[in-house]
Amino acid sequence: MEEIKAPGLKWIQRKQTRTPIWVASVKGFEPRTVNLSRWIDQPEVMIARCALLQAEMNAWSAGFRDSRKEFDGTMGSLLLKYQSEGDSPYFNLRPSSRKPYDSYLPKLVHEIGDRHIDKISGIDLKRWHDVWSKNGKHLAAAKMMRAIIDAAVSYGIMCRISACIELREVLKVAARKLPAPKRREGVITADQVIALRKAAHTAGRPSSALVYALVFETTLRLWDVIGQWVSVDTPGISDVVNPRTGKKWFGLRWEDIDNDLVMRYVPSKTSMKTGLSVVYPLTRAPMVIEELANWDVASRSGPVIISEASGRPYLSDAFGLAWGQDRKAIGLSSSIWARDLRASGISEARAAGVATDDAAKVAGHASTQTTAAIYDRAALEAAERFADARQAKRKKTP
Repeated sequence: MEEIKAPGLKWIQRKQTRTPIWVASVKGFEPRTVNLSRWIDQPEVMIARCALLQAEMNAWSAGFRDSRKEFDGTMGSLLLKYQSEGDSPYFNLRPSSRKPYDSYLPKLVHEIGDRHIDKISGIDLKRWHDVWSKNGKHLAAAKMMRAIIDAAVSYGIMCRISACIELREVLKVAARKLPAPKRREGVITADQVIALRKAAHTAGRPSSALVYALVFETTLRLWDVIGQWVSVDTPGISDVVNPRTGKKWFGLRWEDIDNDLVMRYVPSKTSMKTGLSVVYPLTRAPMVIEELANWDVASRSGPVIISEASGRPYLSDAFGLAWGQDRKAIGLSSSIWARDLRASGISEARAAGVATDDAAKVAGHASTQTTAAIYDRAALEAAERFADARQAKRKKTP
């Protein structure tokens, strides 16, 4: 690709590639260097990231070294406060939720950072929406950008920045007039999951086949099954660390599946809230049982899903590439995502007559506050009814 230019950006020659690295020009500033390879296919994000790092370095050089960012009335300084101050709700975001924030925040700083918040109008938001959505083609991206602005403005109110109170009302009124992205409707059938598993085996990736089976049958979220690589400073202890990237991994482990093949797992989405686990009897998940035959019982320890190519849990991008190959191999539309497997499993159960309460428990959507023991028992019984109804429907389908 063409080597783009941006403040502080240098292209470093590696063995086979050239790597984009932002390098601080002020002595003592940390981080000294930042690897921007993850945005190599998104030059506009890379440029925005460089602009953000450069702004932080210049502020540090000018003497603004307190942990609380100086607010100068601009949207850029508000966004930087939101992303950097320890009291900000930004640091309560789950790793999977923080990822799009980290991608879009520098872009927002670059594009609207110089705007004074007391001058921003609803018309501005509408115009930004048109640009970010590419005139309605990418509504989800525009909605995410607006959500980040809303989060930063809410934090500004927490910090008693009076202009943020008026801005929040302006943005709220304007947002009501903007189109929202349509709900995803793509459904993957049981037969298509079987075909996907076959394609994965043909490609020499039984790990992918097991992912498809687990997500579809148990309705665990995709990122819980393959796991997530997060910064080492993320709360929690992990024994899976990549020393090259300095990241650690959390996700489904063999230890979450007992000798009776009952899976009990605390999803990442609830781990920071209720802490409740989801439960599923894998003996009633035939696709999973078929795939487990490929794993020797004696070797079942640590992460359940390991990439054959790296010998480590998948990076999200690497799994996405594998999914794309399998999806194309069986003729699935590009509009179908791997994470649609979960919704498809729930849809199959509801079509089979599963009660809403049972489906909610299995999917981890329960909101009642009960003791861990009572919840665990109720969830297992719900999962058994959930699984039985699905298998019965498959047998009736010609």
